[in-house]
Amino acid sequence: MTRPLLLVMTKLPQVGAVKRRLTKDIGALGAWRFYRNNLTELLRRFGRSPFWSTKVLLTPARARYRWPKQTPTIAQGHGDLGERMLTGLRAGARGQPVIVIGCDIPGIETEHLRSAFAALRANDAVFGPAMDGGYWLVGLSGRRRLWRPFTHVRWSTAQALVDTLANLRNRKVGRAATLQDVDDLKSFLATSAP
Repeated sequence: MTRPLLLVMTKLPQVGAVKRRLTKDIGALGAWRFYRNNLTELLRRFGRSPFWSTKVLLTPARARYRWPKQTPTIAQGHGDLGERMLTGLRAGARGQPVIVIGCDIPGIETEHLRSAFAALRANDAVFGPAMDGGYWLVGLSGRRRLWRPFTHVRWSTAQALVDTLANLRNRKVGRAATLQDVDDLKSFLATSAP
């Protein structure tokens, strides 16, 4: 049986190209350091799991970077955030659960991911809500093709999760833990507090 697939969605970590809202608050170098360090830590912790396979869902497609332990990459493709996530979610084999996570969530633990994959046994989709109204995790069971889960979603707003769930109203949807993603100074400080 094919193991579930975990995709860590990322841009190539370059100064000035990542975390633009956070850059306004802490500068391009500080935002890049946060992004690069959190991405490296996520791949180190979750890249060699006995429970799932891990790949990087990357843009730009031909970007070269020294990923930890030679983690394989998949190109995000083109389009808005939803279209690029759907590219990753469709990368799994038929019946293979696939989860996409962002790389700006310092609080992710192994148990959060195991719980989300477990939720896909009984659901078509699973979401990990973020405190700002979006989500840090989305997964599909792979049993049914959900071709339009991200249509008319107001990305980077407090309505992103609500909009996405409206597209899935006739599907079984599970929930993972609610975590804090880092987009601005307030969320950065919340996740950096001792």
